[in-house]
Amino acid sequence: MPKKSQPVKKLRITLVKSAIGYSERHKATVRALGLRHLNQTVEHVDSPTLRGMLAKVNHLVVVEQVEQ
Repeated sequence: MPKKSQPVKKLRITLVKSAIGYSERHKATVRALGLRHLNQTVEHVDSPTLRGMLAKVNHLVVVEQVEQ
């Protein structure tokens, strides 16, 4: 019998502080998240990889869980 799939959890990520003055790795992580401008918001599917990226730049972004 097939298992029921769980609903996909999504996160809303907003860039609230500039990456200027931070390391190149932090800048690259912000870009990899799809953020280019201040106050820009993107949505991504929650995953361990994404959580690791957010932990790296948690001082630059605000994360909210999207209710579906």
